[in-house]
Amino acid sequence: MRRSQIDYGRLVENALRTVVRDVLERLGREGAPSPHHFYITFRTHHPGVSIPEFLRDRYPTDMTIVLQHQFWDLAVDDDGFGVTLSFNDQMQRLRIPFSAIKVFADPGVEFGLQFTLEEDGERRSGEPIRLLGGVGRQTPEEGEAESAAPAEGGAEIVALDRFRKK
Repeated sequence: MRRSQIDYGRLVENALRTVVRDVLERLGREGAPSPHHFYITFRTHHPGVSIPEFLRDRYPTDMTIVLQHQFWDLAVDDDGFGVTLSFNDQMQRLRIPFSAIKVFADPGVEFGLQFTLEEDGERRSGEPIRLLGGVGRQTPEEGEAESAAPAEGGAEIVALDRFRKK
């Protein structure tokens, strides 16, 4: 008889993606009450990501968007969300599956989640993402997407690595 192991890392990341979904649903209904604003870093080539080609060219691996005041038509479902943002004064629709998200942060209250598992359950390698003066390695430039003043002192990201078997 084969004993299967419980994949706690996957279960916890799935639960935390539900937190992201619930927050975005609330944002769509009520807007972002001060001091909340959201940085979302996602993999641009993940299956199901739909962004304009010029953004995919500019951000070939990761992209960070900010949801605070200037976003439109936020639609959230079980698999992901769609939102319209302004890039160079052009409205563009983005569709991002929750499984593509690498970092979700709310610097206004110093909260962040970092997702470290790929679809196949393998852990991502690479440098940690810091929340000091912005989130992620590639952030939108002024006028491309809603910008927000960085939180003083940054925010703590909850990473699940400390709970994983090494």
